[in-house]
Amino acid sequence: MLQNRVKELRARHNFNQSELGKLVGVTRQTIGMIEKGDYAPSVALALKISKAFQVPLEEVFWLDEEEKQ
Repeated sequence: MLQNRVKELRARHNFNQSELGKLVGVTRQTIGMIEKGDYAPSVALALKISKAFQVPLEEVFWLDEEEKQ
């Protein structure tokens, strides 16, 4: 399963879900679903989110250890 730190990074950057959604071109609802793990973003969207936080993709999204094996 794809894990993420979107909520944590969003709070660190003082973005609400709507602001982050506008930055990356999706709705607030989509950001909420990503944060809860209910929606796996496309590679393009994941890259946009990591760029918004100015961190490498791997610092925002990763696979569960069980999934890697």
